Amino acid sequence: MFRAIISACTFSVLSLSLVLACDTGDAAEPAIPVVPISTAALPPEWAIWERHVLEQLHPALLTFVDKYTREDGTLIWRDEWPGFDGSDDGYESFYNFPLYYALGGPQSIDPLARKLWDGVTRQFTGYGQVYDEFDAHYDWMHHGESYTNFYMFGLMDPNDSTFRERAVRFAALYTGENPDAPNFDPAKWLIRSPITGSRGPHFVNTAEDWVTHRPILAHYPLPFDDIPHVNSSAAWNDDELFPHILDAINERMMRGDVPLNLTSTSLMLNAYLTTGDDKYKQWIEDYVQAWMDRVADNDGILPDNVGLSGKVGEHMDGKWWGGYYGWRWPHGLFNQLESTIIGASNAYVVSGDARYLGLPRSVIDLVAKEGKTVDGILHVPHRHGDDGWYDYRPINSKYLVHLWYLSRADEDWQRIERLAAPSAWDELSYSKGKGDSENPEQWLAFVRGRNDEYPVQVLQACFGETMKRLDDIAKDQTTPDQQDVHHWQNLNPVVLEGLVQLMLGGPNHIYHGGMLSTSVRYFDPAGRRSGLPPDVAALVDRLTPSGVRIWLVNLHASEPREVILQAGMFGEHNFTRVRKIDHYPYQFNTINGKTFRVSLVPGAVGQLEVGLDRFVNQPSYAFPEMDE
Repeated sequence: MFRAIISACTFSVLSLSLVLACDTGDAAEPAIPVVPISTAALPPEWAIWERHVLEQLHPALLTFVDKYTREDGTLIWRDEWPGFDGSDDGYESFYNFPLYYALGGPQSIDPLARKLWDGVTRQFTGYGQVYDEFDAHYDWMHHGESYTNFYMFGLMDPNDSTFRERAVRFAALYTGENPDAPNFDPAKWLIRSPITGSRGPHFVNTAEDWVTHRPILAHYPLPFDDIPHVNSSAAWNDDELFPHILDAINERMMRGDVPLNLTSTSLMLNAYLTTGDDKYKQWIEDYVQAWMDRVADNDGILPDNVGLSGKVGEHMDGKWWGGYYGWRWPHGLFNQLESTIIGASNAYVVSGDARYLGLPRSVIDLVAKEGKTVDGILHVPHRHGDDGWYDYRPINSKYLVHLWYLSRADEDWQRIERLAAPSAWDELSYSKGKGDSENPEQWLAFVRGRNDEYPVQVLQACFGETMKRLDDIAKDQTTPDQQDVHHWQNLNPVVLEGLVQLMLGGPNHIYHGGMLSTSVRYFDPAGRRSGLPPDVAALVDRLTPSGVRIWLVNLHASEPREVILQAGMFGEHNFTRVRKIDHYPYQFNTINGKTFRVSLVPGAVGQLEVGLDRFVNQPSYAFPEMDE
């Protein structure tokens, strides 16, 4: 773990070169390099908007919390809620509060975010969905939605003892270390059911389990075409026919592994970032490799069901399709893309080995091979059933963006050019639903040199959505008995996509359980915390396979500021060089470290071209040393 020690340093500019002289005394490791930005100028428009959004999200957040929560952090809602659905929606209502803090939101968000998480946990324990502070049983699409909130506590304060204890205890649910929750079979390297949690694998579902989900699933295709007495999705809402659907699901879907479970690798990565224990790293690599082996053994096709013996199609009459959240039901391609990208990216982060990206590539190439060109755009099948591939539509290109962002490989850029609809590059829009990642394609176009107006556009669009939601909150006169379990997440006014993209140089995380991978991260040495210091704005405006270009601005007219830059969200990258473009350009000495410090004079505006070696360090939540 990198720990830099700062001592008294003096700088002088000779001609066009920077001379760094440091008295490190007996320090075992070198001091963090310091780059001065000493040219003042009028702040660019994007910087003013960025600081405005950072500051105004806080009163918006408080308006939301004050209206919908009690003093103890629980939601103002009904006394009972049946089934196994819902706790994810409670956590989702505040899922990005910790990330807002980590970007530079006020200090008070840290205890508030923890209070809200604890409140939801107690509330849904009372409802029956949560046991021992973790969902009793649910699938990993919904676990992913829940625990993104929890993972981001590590970005606020990785040394919090409660967070650390929970990180280890939750991971033990899937390592085989908790005998009361035998979710994982270490001999077969499989998770034993699509529905798992703190009470172990859930092999048999009851009508009570699905009571709140039935009306939603009535809008999706049936899980199978051959369910006795059932020929329409309306059967989900028919008390006489629904048991036949439930019997088919229990008989065919509930025993064995599915690709959706790859999202559990984020739970393991969270534990690894917290503890540094190699057993979590090994688990991630081995589990992702197990799925890569299944693809290889299935003629290059990702199977969506694996029985308890490890055999593909064991409970599906030998078919590789038909599993829970698989190629047919309910979403098809969407789930296979998300889960494989999440699993592969987590394996890449812990290992530095890009070969794991072959898993999502195999999914993309599979459907591309089956694609059909319609009006000049390749439409790919999103589902597979007994009659083969069907449901042809353009691929959601945001997943292609995530893949290229991770790899920076030419082959993944070619996938974007081949598969992404041309409109994806230019049509900036914002109507925030679940998640906060509406414009990854437009962001990628910007960092590749297209549309220099994008920073202001996306910040305005995101803030406009915040204002819309505040208006909806003000007009909301519903009572708890009228509110469904999605009510609050649809009103959460904290919209972060623009801040994440522009400040950190990466797309926002995949909503259903992905970890946030970024080019850089910022720390405030004066506040000894994560995030940009007051008055400082940052913009990553170019991305290359070997580096980034960053603007840094100090909007304060009379006070200097300092900020620490870290290579990657988890220090997984390494800085190699910094070329400063201030009043005169010059080459800064090689850095070869995770961090460097930038000093900003009052009103400073400067640009840094920064080299990166990517995925070369052990990732960690640990903060850099911030002492002077």
